Amino acid sequence: MSLYAKIIGSGSALPEKCVSNDELAAQLATQGIETSDEWIRTRTGIKQRYLAAPEQETSDLAASAAKQALQSAGVQASDVDLIIVATSTPDHIFPSTACMVQAKLGISGCASFDVQAVCSGFVYALTTADSFIRAGNANCALVIGAEVFSRILDWQDRSTCVLFGDGAGAMVLKADKQPGIKATQLNANGSLYPILNTEGRVEHGHIVGDPFLRMDGQAVFKTAVSVLDQQAREVCQKAQLDVEQIDWMVPHQANERIISFLARKLHLPLEQVVITVNQHANTSAASVPLAFDVAQRDGRLKTGQHVLLQGVGGGFTWGSVLAQL
Repeated sequence: MSLYAKIIGSGSALPEKCVSNDELAAQLATQGIETSDEWIRTRTGIKQRYLAAPEQETSDLAASAAKQALQSAGVQASDVDLIIVATSTPDHIFPSTACMVQAKLGISGCASFDVQAVCSGFVYALTTADSFIRAGNANCALVIGAEVFSRILDWQDRSTCVLFGDGAGAMVLKADKQPGIKATQLNANGSLYPILNTEGRVEHGHIVGDPFLRMDGQAVFKTAVSVLDQQAREVCQKAQLDVEQIDWMVPHQANERIISFLARKLHLPLEQVVITVNQHANTSAASVPLAFDVAQRDGRLKTGQHVLLQGVGGGFTWGSVLAQL
């Protein structure tokens, strides 16, 4: 008997502090950096972002999103037998953020680990959980994307610091006899690492290298649109569906221009694309589950629909999951 991984619940969490473009521009002006709401919005679609408090850790946001997802799914934390957290901003070098989430949920024993694929991280984690369930090695998986990217931003670099925010999103997957996740595909090209990276590391108690996020925006734009367009068609072919049969696309929320350009290439109306980058900015591994949860809670996503989830990020990595709700 074939098993499928079914998405049965979702949740999200955002820091309390919401910073509009105008507020951010005013803060940056005190450091001699010029920007404006118009400059940010016309180039990215971003209107605001949420920034974590100094004492707030990635695992705090992740655990809050997880609790919402469990409640949405109608399952207890004790039912979970797999926790995967996608993050590039973990609480510690080790233990994993997933282990910290497990402790904060008050459970123990189940496999718990992190996945690091930057903005593709959640899709990588979702694909991993799908494989565990299909192989019979898990029955109820908690998959989380969580980030506090504000802590690796160079607030003197206008080209990057206005783009990102903090947050977390989560999904609960359950083994089911009916199709859930129909097809997945993951890819990477490590030779493209220079276009998006944070190269710093800790050695002997000191930071070695550049600890801030660096990005070649134009190169990322061109690469993202190209690889996601091709991969969307490939994952649909795997699922034996036409692109036109996709009811909703939930893309990585990096830039409204990238999202719009990709939708046009796939001949998908923007009305069928979930866009939240205007509200959350780029939350890296959290962006896809955050956007999914928004659409789930406002009623756009309905049982039986086909949803394409896509991530793209540093590495260079990209991934797609095609699921039937």
